Amino acid sequence: MSYLLAVRNLRKSFVRGGGVFDGEGKGERFTAVDDVSFEVARGETFAIVGESGCGKTTLARMILRLIEPDYGVIQFEEQDLLKLKGEELRAQRRQMQMIFQDPFASLNPRMRVGEIVAEPLAIHEPQRSSAERMARAKEMLQRVGLDEAALARYPHEFSGGQRQRIGIARALILRPKLVVADEPVSALDVSVGAQVLLLLEELQKEFGLTYLLISHSLPVVSQLASHIAVMRAGQMIEYGPANLILHEPTHAYTRDLLAAVPEIPEPGQM
Repeated sequence: MSYLLAVRNLRKSFVRGGGVFDGEGKGERFTAVDDVSFEVARGETFAIVGESGCGKTTLARMILRLIEPDYGVIQFEEQDLLKLKGEELRAQRRQMQMIFQDPFASLNPRMRVGEIVAEPLAIHEPQRSSAERMARAKEMLQRVGLDEAALARYPHEFSGGQRQRIGIARALILRPKLVVADEPVSALDVSVGAQVLLLLEELQKEFGLTYLLISHSLPVVSQLASHIAVMRAGQMIEYGPANLILHEPTHAYTRDLLAAVPEIPEPGQM
């Protein structure tokens, strides 16, 4: 089987408490991601779930080359991402976009929404005219449920749910193959979050997207995930088809996570 993304033996450690005031500038070293391996098939939603601090966001940022791993292999479309540089890396990066947790902090408050959404086109397709970029931005904003008037407004003029829709439009304007969604609804209330999850599901079908969904919430991942990986203390302790993980978990930690949730909703019922 040909996977869009394959991760092998990925590791990353950091220094905890290191700095100029601790004598030698060397703190205790801890492993944030510890020998993690998995594959993501084209068109699926692969969810990584775990408590805060378990390493899931560090893992996501390594996959996007925002953080360099200490060791391991990241293959995207059968190319080793860690060996790519310059134009080759840029070409692959445009196929991998991110939706961030905080829909306000991730949008430049000094830029109008049209400029924010069109910015990836300015970076990756500089041959396009400003008018062409704005036309694409308008199209994407309308697709996520915002009208043309949004182009000239600033992020602070929108609600949290609307700002997350702007972030989604920005992530999708290049028509990427992989979208990393890092806690995309954790900053939203439940009803608004449910609408955003439904939108993500619709866009996945429409554009043939593959999602890597990062979340601490099993009810959230149950809405979209085809496969679920459970992380704890930097390690992937269990992963498999979503139905098996949600209803027949083998690891005690996964059972504890499920026990803390009153009821896992069936897909589409959140």
